[in-house]
Amino acid sequence: MPSISLRSALTTLVAIVVALGLRSALAVEPSLGGIAPYGVQRGVETEVLFQGGRLQDAKELLFYSSGIAVTSLEAVNDGTVKAKLNVAADCRLGIHAVRVRSLTGVSNLRTFTVGALPEVKEVEPNSDFAAPQVIAMNVTMSGVVDAEDVDHFVVDLKKGQRLTAELEGLRLGNTFFDPYLAILNAARFELSRSDDAALLNQDCLCSIVAPDDGKYIVQIRESSYGGNGACTYRLHIGGFPRPTAVYPSGGKPGEVLAVKYVGDAAGDAAAQVTLPTDGKQETGLFAQDANGIAPSPNVVRVIDLPNALEVEPNDALAQASPGSAAPCALNGIIEKPGDVDHFKFSAKAGQQFDIRVYARKPLRSPLDSVLTIVNAAGAGIVGNDDTGGPDSYVRFGAPADGEFIAVVQDQLKSGGPNYVYRIEITPVAPSLTMALPERQQYIPNTMTVHKANRMAMMMSAQRANFGGPIDITVAGLPAGVTTEAIQVRPDQTDVPVLFTAAADAAPAGALADVIGKHADPKLPLEGHLRQRCMLIRGQNNIDVWGHDAERLAFSLGDEVPFKIDIVQPKAPLVRNGSMNLKIVATRKEGFKAAIAVFMLYNPPGVSSSGSISIPEGQNEVLIPFTANGGTPIGTWKIVCIGRAAHLNGGVEVASQLADLTISDQYFTFAFDKSAVEQAKETEVVVKMEKKIDFDGNAKCELVGIPAGTATTPIEFNKETKELVFKVTCTKDARPGRYPSLLCVATHMVAGEPVVHTLGTGELRIDAPLPPKPMVAAAPAPMPAAVAAAPPPMPVAPKRLTRLEQLRLEKEQAGKK
Repeated sequence: MPSISLRSALTTLVAIVVALGLRSALAVEPSLGGIAPYGVQRGVETEVLFQGGRLQDAKELLFYSSGIAVTSLEAVNDGTVKAKLNVAADCRLGIHAVRVRSLTGVSNLRTFTVGALPEVKEVEPNSDFAAPQVIAMNVTMSGVVDAEDVDHFVVDLKKGQRLTAELEGLRLGNTFFDPYLAILNAARFELSRSDDAALLNQDCLCSIVAPDDGKYIVQIRESSYGGNGACTYRLHIGGFPRPTAVYPSGGKPGEVLAVKYVGDAAGDAAAQVTLPTDGKQETGLFAQDANGIAPSPNVVRVIDLPNALEVEPNDALAQASPGSAAPCALNGIIEKPGDVDHFKFSAKAGQQFDIRVYARKPLRSPLDSVLTIVNAAGAGIVGNDDTGGPDSYVRFGAPADGEFIAVVQDQLKSGGPNYVYRIEITPVAPSLTMALPERQQYIPNTMTVHKANRMAMMMSAQRANFGGPIDITVAGLPAGVTTEAIQVRPDQTDVPVLFTAAADAAPAGALADVIGKHADPKLPLEGHLRQRCMLIRGQNNIDVWGHDAERLAFSLGDEVPFKIDIVQPKAPLVRNGSMNLKIVATRKEGFKAAIAVFMLYNPPGVSSSGSISIPEGQNEVLIPFTANGGTPIGTWKIVCIGRAAHLNGGVEVASQLADLTISDQYFTFAFDKSAVEQAKETEVVVKMEKKIDFDGNAKCELVGIPAGTATTPIEFNKETKELVFKVTCTKDARPGRYPSLLCVATHMVAGEPVVHTLGTGELRIDAPLPPKPMVAAAPAPMPAAVAAAPPPMPVAPKRLTRLEQLRLEKEQAGKK
């Protein structure tokens, strides 16, 4: 049984473990930094080390694909798990994804590969061209490229024998490794070299047919002579076939497709392949002959469309290859530099089609396509170069019945025998993809629920070409776990999903299927999870290499010593209002740590504080909420997350799903403009318009008044038409305009406060006018004596409008 030493594994993996740092230092979930070796041979049992952190209670390896059985699992220490993997003889070749599950959670995703050849370790020193490591044909070499390191391997070949070398470097998912690969003869002449092979992303492929008997050297280095302990590689060396393209590049499910493998050093080869019927639109074909099987696949499309193949010459409009009535698939090769291919297809007026070129992704063709759709006369209708990548896409609407021509070429006018492409013309159809919005950028979400507790996460229903409500289910969860999912409304994308674990549930792990379905059973539309797990990020965090996971990584963990609950609010949160949401913790005896609490999400237009904690030893706290004036009215499901220190890290639990009702304002306020002179008083008048009945009196406070002024709260009820605040001003108040007056009004609903914050109004503070100069007045004549009239009845002073006040002040000033 192949095995490795712990010491050698640590040497090559320490840089990876240090560099990853993917999980928060507060987490208790395990983290997976590297795997040694990074690949295994199928049909044998291999000892593999999984390196990372918090692995001391590892219980299980979760594989996303079949064919790999774990025969033993041992947690060596906190940073290492040793496992024996028995890989089935028919296990799929290529990349497989795995996670580690422990009692406290599930790790990040890592990948390794399954190969067909025996695994052999690189032996240093092998940097001297004159003293390469001697190896046999048809092996997979595992090695590391350090700084300025150049590795050499030598094989013996007979004239006419094929030698293929395919390197996995970047695709191992360790680091941004840009390898360089070459095959040289004994005289040091380079027979083949590769830096970036389009088929293999940034990895390398060299293949030759030996011109003479002799020794041939395979050379590996980092393209700019860099490298480090994380630049690990797997080099497949042998006589196996290695085509760089397949033509045609797709067919119908279940079809026996006649294909041609293109680009192999020994020449093109024909084959018959049966396409799968598993519902997936892409599958990998592995070229195979008497000398072996290719280490990685050539991808083809699988979709129920009639195939049309190009007929040369088709370089001009009049020579367009015959297609068929859309929908259909058009297959071709840009065979030489400057080649332009033309295909005919027909459509009816008003028909809408998505027309997409498949070349670089997923076929890994070198073609950088440019697509143009023209009418029979050659007039352009629509065209595209790139749409989020080198491949082209257009939405085509047929302007009339007739024939149209699809024109495709390379953007740089390049071409070659492996520049294959496939144009799929499909009706505009609805599609649904489920996603897990990241809580922490670039860190894909997993789900850990603890026994007798709850946890929640957001799920996203990404619709295309349709609308309507979506129902979410999660299948394949461990026994004792239930979910509570909210229907995704037509105007929503993201909703919370609550997971609850029973008190008697046994710790377990699962890769669960997240399923979205249209709520109308008459519309059989279904979507599943697609979670991008970025393994290598480039400059500006560009996604250089990663893996698309199709299931949710789930862990049911041991019980933790606290729970949290939301006290269901009885009163609504009003537009332009606020409220305090009470959170209550239930602690096990002896657990006193502070518990940070925050909302998993906020409904549209609602804000909540994210920095609230239940203090150490206490059991409840209030989270402040506010709603803006445009918050949608209705009832929303909300959920709170609680996080506390436990088990030398941090664990999280969730509350139940509670209802938050958003209401319109019970009333509106309109402020009259107000002014006051220093050392005087004035009235601030606020007109009220009731919108919703309320019982009893409400209390209103005028806030935002400037320094040096004062007022007192007042009460009002649903019959009140205007609120009058008496405002006093000191002589030291600063003159100016103060346009930020607000009213904070509170009334009770079901025994709970409903708080409005409404505005805005303005108060102007004026300095007193300077006194006019004194002028001596002529003595007035003595008035004639008149009988005194009875005093008039007292009249309540009339409150003047602001305009009337200004007129009065002007008149009084003129009399002085």
